[in-house]
Amino acid sequence: MRDLLRGTRRFLSGLKPVKVPDAPARAFRDLWPGDAARGAKLLRGEFEWLGTTRRLDPVSGDPAEGWDAASGPVAWRAAAHGFAWLRDLRALGTDPARMRGRDLAEDWLLRGAQEPLAQAPEVAAARVSAWLGHWDFFAATAEDGFRRKLLVRLAQDARGVVAALPAEAMHRGALVTLKGAIAAAVALEEESWMQRALRFLPGELDRQFHPDGGQVERSPAQLLLALQDLIEIRNLLHGAGINAPPLLATVLERAGQALRLFRHGDGGLAHFNGTREDGAGLVDLVLTQGQARGRAPLLLEETGFHRLQAGRTVVIADAGAPPPGRAKDGPTGLPRGADRTSHAGTLAFEMSVGRDRLVVNCGAAPAAEAEWRDALRASAAHSTLVLADTNSSELRDEGLGRRPERVEADRHEANGAQWLEASHDGWRKPFGALHRRRLYLAETGDDLRGEDTLEVSEGGAPLPAFVLRFHLHPAVVASLQQDESAVLLRLPSGQGWRLRAKGARLAIEDSVYLGTEARRTSQVLLQAEAGEDTIQWAISRVGAGEAPPAG
Repeated sequence: MRDLLRGTRRFLSGLKPVKVPDAPARAFRDLWPGDAARGAKLLRGEFEWLGTTRRLDPVSGDPAEGWDAASGPVAWRAAAHGFAWLRDLRALGTDPARMRGRDLAEDWLLRGAQEPLAQAPEVAAARVSAWLGHWDFFAATAEDGFRRKLLVRLAQDARGVVAALPAEAMHRGALVTLKGAIAAAVALEEESWMQRALRFLPGELDRQFHPDGGQVERSPAQLLLALQDLIEIRNLLHGAGINAPPLLATVLERAGQALRLFRHGDGGLAHFNGTREDGAGLVDLVLTQGQARGRAPLLLEETGFHRLQAGRTVVIADAGAPPPGRAKDGPTGLPRGADRTSHAGTLAFEMSVGRDRLVVNCGAAPAAEAEWRDALRASAAHSTLVLADTNSSELRDEGLGRRPERVEADRHEANGAQWLEASHDGWRKPFGALHRRRLYLAETGDDLRGEDTLEVSEGGAPLPAFVLRFHLHPAVVASLQQDESAVLLRLPSGQGWRLRAKGARLAIEDSVYLGTEARRTSQVLLQAEAGEDTIQWAISRVGAGEAPPAG
């Protein structure tokens, strides 16, 4: 760390004053589509990010509306200061949308620029990339004084971003910081900035991505965003005539393949670790831009996710340990650890049939107030086992506290049928218990069987009550059969499936789904009888033979 600080000081002391041009030296356009509905909200003074909407209004003059610490949770404010919402105004494409972008930028320069959060490297870098990527939309035709103020601030931010390399954050924010540094180096023609960014790029790629292509945060959403970052970095370097490190192309290909593992039949991503429903169109666009080819892998060994696929059925399971954390947040309140998006969902799974999602996790609200955000991070919001109403990982604002230390998985395949056996020790400290989950998917895809077992260490206390939860997509209709021996599940396609269990009492309760906006849905509960340590269950297509539960 001392060497890094000395190197940063030397870099800063050797910097010459930045020559601020009249316009960016090279024009480049942000690649990704915005949301016109969110853009319309911005015109009304409301900013929506990941399902959380709060005031962001330059007209009101209220300092609590958007920029300062009183305006909302730190994740929401970081997004507001990052200006990626310019995409949503661009999606409207109207003069009022263009003027709202300018008004918000002017208001930010006046009231938001000095906020500590705005100056955090990953936030400043995101803003640099957003301003440059939307320059033609909101700034190119503006009056000279406005453009000059923007470019002066952009140069100041960029200087700080470059000096902060390599970023302290263990998560994708470090990649965002590098991308912002490269974009600024191209736009302001600062060769020393580019050299510094390229020096740290290969090491950051190694740190951000596992050899299987998975991203260190173990979040499908963050993997998608990281892929977008890589594509932008590649294009920036290519446009500037700079040879990218060979590792960049390798990581791009691996990450694109890894993303395919998380796709359901509808093309969207599974809901693990802060992921919501990004439309299939965006996922397709990113895979196309990244030139990712081939079929979805069945296993990300280092990242710890498995895909069972047969017939029209897809099962995606989390069978890996949570990522590492950091003891403290940064001074701005932004988490530094790779576990910043982590949920307590170890051994959870999701299941889809064709384009219909059947079993899901509840989703996420990363920018909501802590109580609501953490309710969706809890084990009970995932399709997995919950012991004594206790999370398998301890939830903290900055990430996770107590967590599974040992997660093991083994899979087999024979004649098209697939088995996955996984275990975690997240309840070892509080209860001396190990959770073991076995999944079997028949070769036709019409029969998924499971067995969940709690193993107690010798001499341990008797097991408290536990329950298995199967959260259902809102489009699925669930009904308990009269003898309460099974639950009938009706998909939007009209196809029927039946969930049965041995060693547990079945019940249907209310649940919530935040794939996009909050929606009411149902969950099936399998509640273990006193003294039981194993529940066997099966989800079978009606009329497909309906073999008995495993065991």
